[in-house]
Amino acid sequence: MDVPLLRLHPSAPEPAYATPGSVGFDLSTVEAAAIEPGEIVLVGTGLVLATPPGWALLVCLRSSTPKRFGVLQPHGIGVIDQDYQGAEDELRLQLLNFTRAAVHIPSGSRIAQGVFVRAEQAAWTAHVPDGESRGGFGST
Repeated sequence: MDVPLLRLHPSAPEPAYATPGSVGFDLSTVEAAAIEPGEIVLVGTGLVLATPPGWALLVCLRSSTPKRFGVLQPHGIGVIDQDYQGAEDELRLQLLNFTRAAVHIPSGSRIAQGVFVRAEQAAWTAHVPDGESRGGFGST
C-alpha cells in the first residue's frame, strides 16, 4: 500500500516498521514536552499521512510508553480518518500524564505506533436480527 507522506518538520523521521513482522510503525515526537500531573498535551510528529480510501489509521501507544514516560492516551486509541490529510493536518499525539510528578518527553522519542486497518462506512437498516438476548453488559 502506498501512503502519501508530507514531512512538516526537517527532523521528522519517516515512519518505519521495526521488524519484518511488525504491524505497527513507530511515530516519534519532533518537539520536547513537559507535562504536569493530570495535564493533557498534544505533541507533534511533524508528519501528515494521507490514509488511503478504504482504510483507517489507528494511533496506539507503544507498550513501553506508560512505564518509560508516565503517559497514556486519554482516549485509549486515536482514529485518523481518510479526510484528515490536508497540508496542515499534522499527526499529533494526545498524551495524559497519569503520575504525581511532571514528566519530560524529549524530542525524537518513539511514543506511539500507527496501524492501518480496513474500514468502510455502514449502511443502517431499521431492524435488528432475531436472536436470544444475552442480558447486556457482563453477561458472559
